[in-house]
Parts: sequence; structure tokens; C-alpha cells
Amino acid sequence: MARAQLGFGRAQAPHQTARRGGRVLGVATVPPRPHLLARSRTAEWADRVIEGIWDKGLHPQPPLEPDALWEIGAKGFSEEDERFGRSEEDVADFRLRLEKLCEALREEAELNSLGHTMAYGQITSAIRVRHDLGRLWQRKPGIERTPIAPPIIVVGQMRAGTTRMHRLLAADPAHAGTCLYHGMNPVRPFPDIRPIKTRLGLAIARQINPWIDTLHPFGALRVDEELPWLSHALSPVALEAQYRIPSYVAFSEARDATPIYREFERMLRTDAAMMRNTALPRVLKCPQYAEDLAPLLARFPDARVVVTRRNSVEVLASTVSVVSCQMAYQTESADLSVIEAEWTRKLALREERMTAALAPVAGPVAEVDFDALSADWESEIARVYALLELDFTAAAHAAMCAEQRRAAKGRHTAHQADYSELTAK
Repeated sequence: MARAQLGFGRAQAPHQTARRGGRVLGVATVPPRPHLLARSRTAEWADRVIEGIWDKGLHPQPPLEPDALWEIGAKGFSEEDERFGRSEEDVADFRLRLEKLCEALREEAELNSLGHTMAYGQITSAIRVRHDLGRLWQRKPGIERTPIAPPIIVVGQMRAGTTRMHRLLAADPAHAGTCLYHGMNPVRPFPDIRPIKTRLGLAIARQINPWIDTLHPFGALRVDEELPWLSHALSPVALEAQYRIPSYVAFSEARDATPIYREFERMLRTDAAMMRNTALPRVLKCPQYAEDLAPLLARFPDARVVVTRRNSVEVLASTVSVVSCQMAYQTESADLSVIEAEWTRKLALREERMTAALAPVAGPVAEVDFDALSADWESEIARVYALLELDFTAAAHAAMCAEQRRAAKGRHTAHQADYSELTAK
């Protein structure tokens, strides 16, 4: 798709900062987003502070080296905590992914101080969660193999209505969803402070990036996508939207994702057992499923599938806006033309792989159009339930109405205006 269609080719001050104030959404004020690569003043300040700490020798810059990151992430755990419940192939896959990811971050990402710190935190957290899960599985043998109801998989391109469909389906009392705080912290501590930690994390993220809630409707207790679970297994799903790491993306695209989805399956079965909702179909959703639908369906062959569709021009425009808003914080070298070219390629790849994975599916599949869902969600949901051979009960309808009212108050409703205005210039 030519840049002229989207308007991304115009000159922009690459890292103009945004001041507080601007459009009022609900009870909060969001600063205007002057362009797609804008950063907040808080982020600029944080980047300078971190760099100053390193330059003055107050704290060393943490190395993005596999062994150093492993030492930090695995601190307090045993080797068996990492290996328990996992095959040798799964253990080796994570180690190889860690090596390739670190190499790409060091050599390609051109990270600023804030981006370096974020990458360090993400990777050490993934290593820590991996060990924590293994320790849990040792304490509760077999929990990672708990039988569960066949899930409902919502699949489609990012920005194609998957979140809306996901939350409507998960609102049904006959279904279950994954709360954000479960995704971020899959092992329950005692006392369970995960909601507090997730709220605190979101509060910090909103200070750094005041536009995150216009990109996606976050909430610690809200049902959300399983992106964190995939990230804990070093899937590129979040990483490629934050960092310029082409070698790691190429490595991941060429590599069998089965080890990632075996880990995902263990997390899902564990979470269902801990939530005591194993009999309820879990509604699953993540943009990465479009790329990895085949290995996901191999883990859950009896799953029902919902496919969301949206105009490809709108999908690309919204995707570039979302990726730009994240990548601008990690590097001084973010380039809109590079982002657009990469995500034009990535969206085409996901469409190709999703289409191929859907072809042999014998079970129920429902396709949903973004505009039709926006125009009359009740009729679309009723049609989806009929195709999936599910009962659209009065309780389900009431819960979905409540979800729609909640969604209507969210800041994410402003995102389309943001990128439409910006790309029209």
C-alpha cells in the first residue's frame, strides 16, 4: 500500500513532546497527540534520568546478555523450577529465543535508555515467571494438565474488532475470560496482591505514555487478551510492536511456534484450575493467533473459532498508529516509513497463515465484519451464537449490554479520530 494512501510520508518532528491538557475523555484529561511518533514529557524526563544515573556511575547499565538476564530472573529459584513440566525441546526453545532476542536488541533496536530499561524488565520478568510456574507445578502436580472445556478462539488482524468481540463473548456468564492481572502475573501469591501490582503498573505506564488507553481499553480486573502469557514464552507478539528487531522477527516467523503454545496451554489449564472455571469455555484472543493459528488449534482441536474482518486500509492505518506510539518510546530512530512497510508485510503474512489454518477446520467457525458489529452488535452476536451452536440467553444479553455501556465510556473510542486526523494531513 502506498504511503500516499495513508499519509505517513509527510515530514514530522520525530520526537516532539506532548504537554498535559487537551481532549477530555470521561473524568481524565489526555494531552493531544501531535503526531504518530510523539512522546510525553514524562518519558523524555525518565530517559534523561536513567541515562544520567548510568553516566554518573550511580548504577551500572544492565547488560542485555542472556547469562546476565538469566541470573537476575532466576534468582531464588532452582534449575528444576525451570525444567519441571517442560520437555527438553521446550527448555531449549526458550534458551535459543532468549539468545536471539538479546542479540537483536543489542545490534538492531538502537535502544534509548528508557527502551533499554524496559527490555531488561520484560525479559527478566519472563524468566522469573517461567521459574515461578515450574515451582507451582511441582507444588501442585498435574495442575498444568487440568482438563478444560474447549475454548472459543477470537482471531483476526489487530485493530479489526477482536477486543470488542472477545469481551462481548467473555461477558456471557456461560463463558470465562482471562483478567489482565492473571495474564501479567499467572502465579497467585499469598496474599494475592496481583490486582494492586497490575493497577500500579498501569498507573506508571499511563504517566510514561498518556495515550495507551486510547490504543486499547486497559483495566487490571478487565478481561483481556493473553498477550502476556505469550510474551512470558518470548513470543514476538509484544516485542515486535515495541522494538525494531527484524532478525528476531524473521527467526520467530521461520520457527515452529509449538513450544510457545505448549507453554501457553499449560498456563491456560493452570489458570482455569486456579479460577475453578474449568467447565466454562475460555474465550481466547490475541493478534498473534492470526499468525500462529495452526499451532494453537493443534493444542485445542475442538475449539470454536470466531474470525473478525475489517477494511485492510483501516487496519493498516490503525496498526501503524499503535506500533508508532509504542516504538517511539524505545528509540530515537523510529521511522514511520519503516514501520508502515514492516506492518504491511506482517499483516499480509498473518492473513496468509490464518487462511491456511482455517481451511481444514471442521468445527464451528463464525466470521464477523467490523462495520456490521459496530452498526448492530446484538444481531451480529445472535448470528455468531447460531453459527457456533451456542445458546444466546437472556443472561448473556444482559451481561453484554453492560459490557457495551462500559466500553462506550472508554478512552479507546478516541483513537480512530487520532489517526484519521493525523494521516489526513
